[in-house]
Parts: sequence; C-alpha cells; structure tokens
Amino acid sequence: MRDYRDQFSGARVVVTGAAGIFGTWIAEAFARAGADLLLTDARPEPLAGLARRLGARHLAADLADPEDLRVLGDAVAGTWQAPDVLINNAGLYPRTPLATTGPDAVRRILDVNVVAPFELSRRAVDAMTRAGVPGRIVNISSGAAVRPGAGGSVYAASKAAVETLTRSLALEVARHGIRVNTVQPGFAPGSEVSALSEDHVSRMRDRIPLGRTSGPFDAPAAVLWLASEEASFVTGTTLAVDGGRTAGDWTPPSREQTREGGR
Repeated sequence: MRDYRDQFSGARVVVTGAAGIFGTWIAEAFARAGADLLLTDARPEPLAGLARRLGARHLAADLADPEDLRVLGDAVAGTWQAPDVLINNAGLYPRTPLATTGPDAVRRILDVNVVAPFELSRRAVDAMTRAGVPGRIVNISSGAAVRPGAGGSVYAASKAAVETLTRSLALEVARHGIRVNTVQPGFAPGSEVSALSEDHVSRMRDRIPLGRTSGPFDAPAAVLWLASEEASFVTGTTLAVDGGRTAGDWTPPSREQTREGGR
C-alpha cells in the first residue's frame, strides 16, 4: 500500500464501526499514515483494545440511539474544530427474511446504516464549513446495493440508500470543497468479532472472479486514495473493491478448464 504519511500525518479522522473487520483495517491504515484518530463502535471492549493498540481516542456509541449520536457528534466537535475525514463504516447486516422481520428490526437497521451516516455527515459538514476545512467523507457500502440476495432485502435497501445519499450529498457540498464518495468492499473472511465458518468462506471465495477474498489492504487503500489529494477531482462516485464480484454474472471454471488454462 502507498505510504500516505505525507498527506495524513496529523489529519483528524473519524472511523465508525471501528471494531469490525473493515473498520479495523481502515483504522490501522490511517494510523500507519500518522492520522489523529477518533474511533467509535457499539462494542466497548474490542473498541478499547483497538484504540490502545493504535494510540487512538475512542468512544463507544450505539448509532441507533439518537442520544449516542448526539454525544458522538459533540465529541468530534469538542476534540477538534472539525474533522478532516469522516469514514461512515458502521453497519448492521443481519439476514432479514420477509416473514420473520418486524418493523422494529427494520428501523434499527435503517437507523444504523442510513440515519447515522446522514446525521454524522450533517454534523461533520457543518463543522467543516464553519472552519473552512475542505473535508472528505467516505461511506462504506456493499455489493448488496447492486446485487442483493434473498433474505437481505433491508440491508440491500439500506446500502442502496447510502450510495444515493453519497451522490446527493456530494452535489450539495461541492461548493465548500468537501468531497463525498463510497467504497464497496469485497467479501472478507471475518474477524474475532464476526467469525465465519471455513465452509462459508470457501463458498464465497468460489464466487469471486479474481479467486480470493478481500484482504487488509484492499478496501483501506481505496478509502485512503479517495480521502487523499490524489482524488481531488473525484466526488459522488462508488468504487467497488470486490475482485469483480459485482461486475456481472460469472461462473467459476471447471477443474478441466483450469487444467487447460494452465498448459
């Protein structure tokens, strides 16, 4: 991964959902680049452990709770005049079959996946414009926004909403020099916080054209690039970092085809 210390040393960066696998990888990437980090997650213990390891500030917050959202927004403003970068990474991704999903579950998913990024972006943009900071917002979406699966309708709808929010917000704040983009990470094998079985990981790997799962430098490299000056003319876009998973229909080659291709 490119060394971004020339751009992010001392940069004020907020990462939500930091204790999850992508949040951790993104936080680690910004820490290596010398950023001043404020990390948040609903799970206090893994969040505190990550923050200690990276030497970062942290604040546990349930983003479905309006009061926690307010406290987090106040903490960002109290820590810095304004953040340079906001990474809206937190998300809920439960299976939600139509017959067994009630309105409370739907509301919680939408609160975390859509309302929280909107509200945190609103607070961040207000602080950035007041301070004259040409900030960057990167929202973390999912391939489910364009290729949903059965039993994941609410999650898919929430991520499609995030991508639309990105485009609309990018148009609204461009005059302030603030850029807003989205990254769609590829499938990752899970972490200690969200472990996945080897069988599930293997089946998912077989669906990825490039033949591997997402690693610790894939999505973070895209996030850092979008937040950097190298992407100063990029806003309102979604970058898929998924090994070709959402490019279109794809069938894994048979063993015979693999052998023929290797001759």
